Amino acid sequence: MLGRAPRLSARWERLERLEPRARMLRQVLHAGLRTSFHALGRFVAGHPVFFASAPVLLSILLGASFSRYRVEEDVESLLAPKHSLAKIEGNLVGSLFPVNRSKHALYSDLQTPGRYGRVIVTTRKGSVLDPVHLDTILKLHRQIYQMQVTVPATGLNSFNYSFSYLCLPDDKNICIIDDIIRAMEEIQSARASNRSVPVLRYPITQLADGRQAYIGHQLGGVQGWGPSGTVRAQGTGARGEGVRSARALQLTYYLQARGGPMDRVAIQWEKAFCAELQHFAALHPKLVLYPSTSSSLRTDFQFSSVLARRPLLASLGVCGVLAILCCSMRDCVRSKPWLGLLALLSITLSGLTAAGILNLTGATYNSTYLGIPFVMLGHGLFGSFEMLSSWRRTREDQHVKERVASVFEDVMLRFSGSTMLHLMTLGLAASPLTNMEAVRLFCRTAALAVTVSYVYILSFYSSCLVFTGYLETGYRHGCFCRRVPKPDRLDSKPAWYRCLMYTRYQDEAQTTNPPHGVSHAHTLNPNLTHTHPHTTNNSDVHAHVANSVHTHPHPLTHSSTASTDPQPQDSHLLLGCVRRCYGDWITNTYVKPFVVLLYLVYISFGLMGFLQVTQGSDPSALVAMDTATVLYTRAQQRYFSSYSPVIGFYIYESAPYWNASVQRDLLEYAKGFQRISWLEAYLNYLADRNQSTSQPRENFTRTLRHSFLREPQFAHFADDIIFAERGQGEEPDLAASRIFLVAKTTENKREEMSVLLDTLRRLSLTSRVRFLIFNPSFVYLDRYAAAVSSPLRHSLLAVLFLLGLSSLAVMEPLVSVWLGLTLLSVQFGVLGFMTLWGVELDCMSVLCLISALGHSADCSGPLLCGFASGRGESRTRWVRVALERHGVPSLQALICYSAALVPVGSVRSNLTHTLFRCLTLTAGCSALHTLAFLPTLLTFLPPSKSRGHRPGGEGQRQEVECVEMNDSTRVVDQITTV
Repeated sequence: MLGRAPRLSARWERLERLEPRARMLRQVLHAGLRTSFHALGRFVAGHPVFFASAPVLLSILLGASFSRYRVEEDVESLLAPKHSLAKIEGNLVGSLFPVNRSKHALYSDLQTPGRYGRVIVTTRKGSVLDPVHLDTILKLHRQIYQMQVTVPATGLNSFNYSFSYLCLPDDKNICIIDDIIRAMEEIQSARASNRSVPVLRYPITQLADGRQAYIGHQLGGVQGWGPSGTVRAQGTGARGEGVRSARALQLTYYLQARGGPMDRVAIQWEKAFCAELQHFAALHPKLVLYPSTSSSLRTDFQFSSVLARRPLLASLGVCGVLAILCCSMRDCVRSKPWLGLLALLSITLSGLTAAGILNLTGATYNSTYLGIPFVMLGHGLFGSFEMLSSWRRTREDQHVKERVASVFEDVMLRFSGSTMLHLMTLGLAASPLTNMEAVRLFCRTAALAVTVSYVYILSFYSSCLVFTGYLETGYRHGCFCRRVPKPDRLDSKPAWYRCLMYTRYQDEAQTTNPPHGVSHAHTLNPNLTHTHPHTTNNSDVHAHVANSVHTHPHPLTHSSTASTDPQPQDSHLLLGCVRRCYGDWITNTYVKPFVVLLYLVYISFGLMGFLQVTQGSDPSALVAMDTATVLYTRAQQRYFSSYSPVIGFYIYESAPYWNASVQRDLLEYAKGFQRISWLEAYLNYLADRNQSTSQPRENFTRTLRHSFLREPQFAHFADDIIFAERGQGEEPDLAASRIFLVAKTTENKREEMSVLLDTLRRLSLTSRVRFLIFNPSFVYLDRYAAAVSSPLRHSLLAVLFLLGLSSLAVMEPLVSVWLGLTLLSVQFGVLGFMTLWGVELDCMSVLCLISALGHSADCSGPLLCGFASGRGESRTRWVRVALERHGVPSLQALICYSAALVPVGSVRSNLTHTLFRCLTLTAGCSALHTLAFLPTLLTFLPPSKSRGHRPGGEGQRQEVECVEMNDSTRVVDQITTV
């Protein structure tokens, strides 16, 4: 043990020798990037007309491509996991038992592909089985059956198509209709002939031809008769109980999936179907109709975009007004109100350019893209307000080109880093690793939009900053562009004119605030440049001064001069509040414990919501409110929630059905379900005929084909069995078969279906009989949690990886650590609070969580960088400086961003409500961290402010102060070593 001590000490010595080299490498890289952005700023400032006009022309040209605008029509491919076992099972089921092959009964909850029309009929009073309502419903059925559509609507080649031509025919070439219609026709016929009404049982009833039919998904709100004539509540009866009353009835009309021109005819029939139901409901007010078609989900999903058009324009207007106010000051020359509108114009042009690129590449649009403008808005506002804040810190006596170059040098490194973080998170979520197509398309489009927005901020907005800089240099009004008269000429004007044209001339400031030595040099201009080169000899100092073009603004060294503001009335309102009130209050010793307590409360509530996160796999939760899909879904949940959808139990390989053990296994699997099973009916058929159920294969198959399936009450089971020929003279094999299962459910229908799916799948892995289960809803349930959460996990990993790499280019590596912790804290809070607000984890909320990473980095990144770059002062002092320089732009951007979200919250759409809640929480949590949590925690946590200031140490730092002196013709810099 003692021998290891010298080796450990040697390792620490080597690490200590490597640390200055790593720091020097970061400094060199950091200085090189800042120098590059300085040169880029000078180049943009030298060609402002080109950089202002090129983005506008490009946006106009690409905006003309909206003639190629296309909307995504396949909603299932967007909202369902792209790669899932349920989709593979669905394709296998479709190949074995296609809908067009069915010649008898269809189950509306099982066969949903293709075109169809569906309606739920409810009564305002009484039962749908009452004579009056029953006759009305059958009348509706006949009208739908006889309804015709004309395609094309005009012309000589028009044809009339009725349901009898478009429907799925049975073996007698008659349209397949729901079994409940046959049962109701039998009841109506019995009443008309004064015969006893046949007993209708629930959920499985027996028709007049002896066939058993499942009607659990066709009758809803059922009350049955008990064994002694008592009334049972809805859904509490035993199997096959008599129906006393029913509150709802569901009818489904299937159309053939022919494709091509007939698909257009089917689309027109669906529209006519909805119009006919609306007309019928107006004529019969005692009935309430809830229609739904195969295109209802797509139409209602995309309808959110239509509803959000005007609120989006209102958001742009509200954000523009607040941006103008945030860029305004009392000083009419230094005020930049037009820059607020120009920032929004830059974001709008970038959005138009990105949309044009999508149109030219053949991309399609969907309603999830409503969140992309807010991703661009948040990122662009942070960048533009940071540039404006940096502009106001530059020296006013410099040329406009130098001031713009200083702005680029100061801001663009941070803005580029946050853009890279946006692109990394969105890019990885848009990769093939993402299993949700809606998430992948959104992130791909958002990454393109953020890239274009970054380029336009560098070009269009920067050139606008150059133009307003020339206006300021010429002492022209920031709003009216008119030259402001000097104070001696302004005194003769009215009071309102003096207030409107108020400004502070440079010579006036110099005469009213003369310098009194070196220590008061900053009273002349609060934005003087301070450079602190790490030099050890004077030659390096003079070399740095000679290259004064690359001198960048640095936080003030002296606390007395840093807080001095010679003209308080010239300051921005928010800047004055932060400088004089909020900065001192948030760093107060007595306030810090309450802020830490507030953070603990924040984490506690976030954890409480995090533990209650639920999946939102229901597609109807992403459509517009008060639409056909939502109303139909609510009616279905209200009246048809007693039983699950029909689950297909498919045996896709040849199995020894004649084996007694196989029969016991299959019967055991179906035990506890309401079932429509050919095997169970066949075994009962054999038992009634006193035949053994365990027979040789040939006898078992021969009796099945030539006796059982030829009985009228069992003929419909022919659709459930596929025979495979063996050889000539031999009985065929049972290649595949299916049975139908229905489970008893409660209110948590989707959760129970998910558990049932997992249970039966595990059973299929250990069973001797190869089977699978399928229902169209499984496509949305299968691996939904993994498909939704994986992009979020990938984005978080991308952020941490990028922050690790960015530590090479940052002067203080702890900035990356702080930023990573802040992003995780914001993400955790948004996820927890959105759950407490009633938002489920669906594709839309995950998209907001992914964009929240970049938003929180835009908000808190500059504050952390500004704090970490300071040396030689107390933590509290540098927190105040960072709040003044970077907290105010973040606050301005958050105010405009939050105001833009308000109109979106008024849209009657579930999708926009999710978007509004998640983005509002993102803005709120980011504001809390940037303006409260971080300023408090940084006052007593690393990084340290005293490193590198040890007196007498090796490499002692020298401070070089630039003192401004006025000459008659030019401004010179006197170098004084302190």
